[in-house]
Amino acid sequence: MAKHRLTKRLGELLIEHQVITPTQLDTVLLQQQREGGRIGAIMVKMGVLTELELLGFVAKQLNLPLFDLNKIEIDPQAVKLLPEVYARRHRALVVAADDIQATVVLSDPADLDVQDAIANLLLPREIKLAVALQSQLFTLYDQLYRRTDDIAHFAEQLQGENAPSRPAMEAAGLDDNEATVAKLLYSMFEDALQVGASDIHIEPDKNLIRLRMRVDGRLQETELKEVNIASALVSRLKIMADLDISERRLPQDGRFALTVKGSPVDIRMATMPVQYGEAVVLRLLDQSQGIRSLDKAGMPPELLTAFRRKLASPNGIVLVTGPTGSGKTTTLYGALTELNTPERKIITAEDPVEYQLSRVNQVQVNTKAGLTFAAILRTSLRQDPDVLLIGEMRDQETAEIAMRGALTGHLVLSTLHTNDAPSSAVRLMDMGVPGYLVASTLKGVLAQRLVRRLCQYCKVKQVLEQSEQQFLQYLAPEHSGGQFYQGTGCASCNQSGAKGRLGVYEWLEISHDMADSLREQNIDRFNELVAADPRYITLAHSALKLALNGDIALSEVLRLSEWID
Repeated sequence: MAKHRLTKRLGELLIEHQVITPTQLDTVLLQQQREGGRIGAIMVKMGVLTELELLGFVAKQLNLPLFDLNKIEIDPQAVKLLPEVYARRHRALVVAADDIQATVVLSDPADLDVQDAIANLLLPREIKLAVALQSQLFTLYDQLYRRTDDIAHFAEQLQGENAPSRPAMEAAGLDDNEATVAKLLYSMFEDALQVGASDIHIEPDKNLIRLRMRVDGRLQETELKEVNIASALVSRLKIMADLDISERRLPQDGRFALTVKGSPVDIRMATMPVQYGEAVVLRLLDQSQGIRSLDKAGMPPELLTAFRRKLASPNGIVLVTGPTGSGKTTTLYGALTELNTPERKIITAEDPVEYQLSRVNQVQVNTKAGLTFAAILRTSLRQDPDVLLIGEMRDQETAEIAMRGALTGHLVLSTLHTNDAPSSAVRLMDMGVPGYLVASTLKGVLAQRLVRRLCQYCKVKQVLEQSEQQFLQYLAPEHSGGQFYQGTGCASCNQSGAKGRLGVYEWLEISHDMADSLREQNIDRFNELVAADPRYITLAHSALKLALNGDIALSEVLRLSEWID
C-alpha cells in the first residue's frame, strides 16, 4: 500500500492555505502543551475548526475521498475483516472488500502508524483508504459490531456443557464469571445496550429459542438452535434476581443490577410458564443516562408551559396517561425532578422503584406483605407530604384515597391506562369514584405516545397511497396537499428507515364548565366541551404536525390513530 502522508505539519498547512491564523495556531499549541493530545482534536475541541472542516482539508491534502458513512452502502461481511478491538483502537472501518482489495475509512488518515497496522491486519489485500468523521464511526461501531456472533458461540458452547445429567446448571454460582452461561448473558446485555434496546425477550419454542430485543418500539429477532440451554439461562437469571429456581409452574417477578461496559443497568425481570418452558422478559433501565428533564421530553413549548403551571398547583391531581411503554414514568420522574426542592416533601408509591431520587421518600409496593398502593397512600397522608406520586391508579380504593388527599391540600401525580386524555375522567368514574370527587380534584391530564423518528440521513419524499390520502381528508383536509417523508434504510439506522423515538402529547386542562359536567356525570356534555376547547389538540393532530415537519412518517400517525381503511 502506498503511504499517504502530509507534506508539512498540519498547523503549517492550515496557515499556508489560510484556513486558520498564526494566532489561532499559537493558542492551540499552548493548549496542547497543557493537556497533550493531537493538534487536530484540540482544534475541534476549542472550536477553531469543525470536525468536518478539518477532515475535509486533510482529505484534500492527501488526495483521499471523504465519505459520508450514513449515505454509502456498507458490506457487513467486509466489516468483520477488521476485529472490533482494532477498529475502535485505530478509528477505522472496512466498508467494502473482495479477495484482492479492501476499502478502509479512517478518522485520522495522516497517522502513518495506523496505516501500517491496518495494512498488516488485512494482508494480503491491497488497502484503499478513505476518510470519515470519527463521530460517524463510533455510531456505526455499535450497530455493525453486534454481539450476535458471541451469543451464538456461547450458546453452542453451553449446549455442549449442558448434558442431560446436569440439570440446567442450577448450581452455577452468582459470582462465577467464567461460567459459559454468564458469558452468554453478558454478551446478550452488551448487545442490547449497544442497539439501545428497552426490553429483552427470551422465548423457548419446540426446536429453538427466540431471543428478541425491542428497539425503538419494535422487536428484532435472533434464533438460537440450542433449545436445551433455555433452562440454564432462566435458572441463572433467577439466581441473579433472587427468585425461586425450583418454581417453574407460576410466574415470578424480580429485579437485579449489573454493570455492562462501565454503565450501571437496572433490570426488571418477569417469568411466565409457557408450553416449552419459561418465557422471560427483561426490562432494561440504563441508570447512566440519568433522568430526562421535561425540557428534553419534546413537548411543544405551549403545552410544557401549561403542564408546568399545573405542577405548581398546591393541590389537585395531575394524570399522565397512555399504554405500557409510552413514556409515562419518564415524564413523571421529570416532573418530580422539577418539584424536588428542600421546601417540598415528596413521597412516592411505586411498583417498582425505577430510579432513585435523593430527598424523595420512595416506597416500593409489596402486595404479598400487604403494602399496596392504597396502604402506602394512607400512611403517606400522615407523613405531612406536599407532593404524592402514585405509580398507577389501579382500583377504586387507591383512586378515592388519592383524591381525598388532593382535597386536603396535596398535589397528587399518577398514571392511568387510557387511550386519550378525555377518557381518563370517564375511566375514573367507571372505577366507581364519585363524579364530585373527580370534578373537585382533577386539574389536568397529559396523554402521550412514543413514535418512531425518521432517519435524517435516508428519508425521502413520499408519494401517498390512497388509504393515506383518505386518512388526511378525514383528519385534516387542509393538509391533504402537504409533503410527507419516509425512510429508505441506511447504515445509520440499520436499514430500518427510523432511528430513535419522539414523544407525542395531548394536554387537557379541566375548565370550570368541564368540572361541572363531571360533577353532574354528564359525559356527553363533558366531551362536547373538550372538543370545543381551542387549547385542546388531539394526539393525532400533534403527530400530524411532526409528520409535516418531516420528523416522522405519516404511517406513524395512522398507527397512532388506529386508522382502518
